[in-house]
Amino acid sequence: MRVVLAVVALLLTGCATTAAPSYNAADVMFLQMLIPQNEQGIEIVKLASARPVPAAVKELAKAIEVTQQTEVADMRRWLAEWKQPETVAPEAHAGHGGMKMTSPDLVGALRSAPDSEFTRRFLDVLTGQQQGAVELAQTENGTGGGVNAQARDLARRVIESRTAEVKQLLNVKT
Repeated sequence: MRVVLAVVALLLTGCATTAAPSYNAADVMFLQMLIPQNEQGIEIVKLASARPVPAAVKELAKAIEVTQQTEVADMRRWLAEWKQPETVAPEAHAGHGGMKMTSPDLVGALRSAPDSEFTRRFLDVLTGQQQGAVELAQTENGTGGGVNAQARDLARRVIESRTAEVKQLLNVKT
């Protein structure tokens, strides 16, 4: 009976907080970096919707858009639950390999590319964008990475899905 009372007392006073943290700084950093990376990916794939690209490319672009929108919603929710900011200055992550973003100049050039060059440029830009996401996700699951099961699972899924998407993009006949 005394043991039960002691456990109850510890729980009520908050002294029994020996559980591992549910997230760490690496998890937060990963989400803070992947959100803008995904948002840029969404911006890029939306460009294909109004352009004359092969049907398979349009279909892949739409699937990427939906997937990344869902991921962004999940990541924002996790950061809010952890009471962590959604964004920080990009230079805050410079020591962690920096942001894995596509150059705004490349996105601008893609946006203004003539239809005759769009598919080739789109494939090049999107391939680089997806490879950047893989590199970013590898930091979450690498040595000294995150501890949050959801964030680590997201990183695993990003690695798998983006790697498969890159293979598809490289096999498109232009």
